[in-house]
Amino acid sequence: MSGEEWEAAFDPESWITGEELLDRVEDELNQRVADREVFARLERREERILAYSDTGYAVVYADGSVEGRGTVLRDVKPTVALCSMESYDPPADPPEGELPEPEEVPEGSGRLGNWMLQAVAGTQVLAGVALLGAWLLITVGVLSPPAGATVRSLNVVGMLVAGVLFVGIGVFLFAVVANARLSDRFRAEEYRNRLRAVDLEPGERPEMLPDEERAALDGREDGRPSEEDAHDAG
Repeated sequence: MSGEEWEAAFDPESWITGEELLDRVEDELNQRVADREVFARLERREERILAYSDTGYAVVYADGSVEGRGTVLRDVKPTVALCSMESYDPPADPPEGELPEPEEVPEGSGRLGNWMLQAVAGTQVLAGVALLGAWLLITVGVLSPPAGATVRSLNVVGMLVAGVLFVGIGVFLFAVVANARLSDRFRAEEYRNRLRAVDLEPGERPEMLPDEERAALDGREDGRPSEEDAHDAG
């Protein structure tokens, strides 16, 4: 990068700011929330955007500054940096970016994969049981070796080992499927709990927001200027 390019990259006048920046950040965050890359509720206010979750919050201002804490701040900061660059194009016509209702969260994904693993596991167990059954019947003399063959030539011990191996593999695969299902349920319930934590009543604000920020946002909702705006007007 040349000296001129370096100065241009860090020249505040070359950054996108104001309402255009907020529009770009809002579109980008809506897309990332819809894609579940960011867990946060978004609120657009005059000259700022509020994003908050159960573990943190971020407030994006029209001049490009960002305040907050927690994972939300960590996720929002790179988004603001990208959207302030003219070379970056945010998604056009993004979805609303609303978090789902807790009741809408499924137990888990990958059902097809689980069914396939169960089918393989069942096949392994059946094959193993068949080999073990054949070994037992030949050993006790219920079944006789084919003509021209002997018990020794049939490698009965190998049938026993193979049967145990097949059954063991089948049981292991069933255990993998059971663990995956249990993990999916735990993750889904954890996600529902996080959704319930940010499911606030209209006008309610998360507890982690600073008092001055909550008062400023509430004042804007009521149509009253915030203390910051009143100070600037004076």
